[in-house]
This record gives sequence, structure tokens and C-alpha cells, in this order.
Amino acid sequence: MTATGTSEPDTPKPDPLPHQLLCALAQHRMATTRQLHDLLRPNVARQTVSTPLNKLRHKGLVDYTVLPQSSLTRAWYLTSEGARLTRDIPALRGRPPYPINSATAASLKTPHTLTVVRAHLAFAADARRLGHEHGPFDWTPEVSHPLGEGERIMADALMHYNVIDGEHRRKLRAFIEVDRTTMSSERLAIKLIDYARLYHYEPQPVGRRKPTLPGPNWLRWYPLFPRVLFILTGASPTRMRNRISDLQAMTTQHPHVAALARDVPLAAAILEDIEEHSPTAPVWVPLAGGEPCSWTDL
Repeated sequence: MTATGTSEPDTPKPDPLPHQLLCALAQHRMATTRQLHDLLRPNVARQTVSTPLNKLRHKGLVDYTVLPQSSLTRAWYLTSEGARLTRDIPALRGRPPYPINSATAASLKTPHTLTVVRAHLAFAADARRLGHEHGPFDWTPEVSHPLGEGERIMADALMHYNVIDGEHRRKLRAFIEVDRTTMSSERLAIKLIDYARLYHYEPQPVGRRKPTLPGPNWLRWYPLFPRVLFILTGASPTRMRNRISDLQAMTTQHPHVAALARDVPLAAAILEDIEEHSPTAPVWVPLAGGEPCSWTDL
């Protein structure tokens, strides 16, 4: 109890759960009921999440598609009205507009989108366990940057993560590439060349106009170039290890990727290993060589 005439400092109240659900679906494009539960309310009954989801659907703000061969598992997404409503929410300001707002679009994007959410959940659970800072909106899917000549690179996600060690905080960022073994190993490894291009790309001024920010273009968004993490799933352990070997070969054999690797941590891990042992376990293979380690120790 406080003394008369004094008041306790105001504590910001969290947004109501329906608001958080709309924001999470706007941020992640799509998620199952269980994924939304694990992301937003991991320590309460799942019905706590499913009840407001059904109310939002009744209001026409969200809808779902049933995953095939899944015992009626629902994957939720925003309707057009839900996407319009969330467009100006401060937490989502600056998000690129790539909503999934129809059953057809949902069915096409479901496997990859839900796998990216699955990867995020592993990092989020590990952060809660360790007392690190990483929340539902510290993971931004489909982040795109120009490479010049009209080309762009799109990462599956950009992760913001703060490692807390006593009074010390270490800010980490990472581009996330989720590989479900649906493309050739060569096409996967070529993504490293695109990241090397992004690292070195400097826009050329038009005419006599000086560049607004001298140096590589990525300095417009990042104080340090984010590390690049490949997360593999969807194949046998042997096949995924072979794909990691191909990523290592690209890193050592391509001069531009090798130059990138001298300055930027590059690593790969298997999603099932991350989920079983945690992302901070020594399950990450450094692409430039070395023993497996935690992604935070790269």
C-alpha cells in the first residue's frame, strides 16, 4: 500500500490479446492456432487464444485454411479488412505489404510461411528461457533490399535479438534463410552471392548529385551487416548435411562470398536440431570453417 498523497509509477499495460493476434498475423502473414499460442501466450491454455481468434473471424478480420493431413489444424491469416485495419499500427509501421488474405493465396504459401514461423518460435522460446530480449515483433519476414540494376534480395526474415548478460546487452541482427529442400543445392548456395552483392553494393549518384549516405547501401538500415543464418529442414540428415557442405564450398570458392565471410558471420543449422537442443546450442556450422557453435558465438 502506498502512502496518502503518493502514487506508484504507471506501468504500461500490454495490448489486449485480440490486438496482439491481429498484429502477429500482419507480421508473420500466417500462423496456426498453436503457433500463435506459443508466440503470444505460451503459459496459458490454448483456448485462451482460439476463442478470440474465432471472434475475430466472426467480425470478418481473420480467416483460416485447414492444413491437409493435419487433423483439422487451422492456419490463420488476415482478411482484406483485417489487413487494412492493421496497416497503420505503430508496431507494424514500415512493414512491406505482402498480406495473405485469401484461401487460395494461403494454400500456396502455407508450407514455407509456417516453417519460417516455426523457426522463429525456436528463437523466441530460447530467449524466454535465457532472459534475452526477443519478442513476437523482433522477427520481420520477407525483408527486401536492392542489389542494383533493378534486382533485389529478399531474406525470409530479419531477426533482432538482444543477448542479456548481467548488466551487459549485446545487440545482434541476422538475416534468416529457411530452406525446405524444395530448390536445388546450387540455387540455395547462390543466395550467398546475393548477400555478398548486398554487402558491397553502393548506389551510383545520378548526374552530379552526391549520395545521401556515402558507403554501402546497407548502412541506411544497419550499423553492422546482419549475420546470415541458413536453417534447413524437409530432407534426410545426410541430404541436409550435403547442402551445408555446398554452402561451405561456395563460401570458400567464390571470391566475393569469401570476402563477405571475413567480415560477416555465416552459418547453417538443421531446424530439428535447433528445436531439440535450442538455437544457442552448438548446432550451427560456420560456413567459413570451424567447429559447430551457438549462433550468438559466431
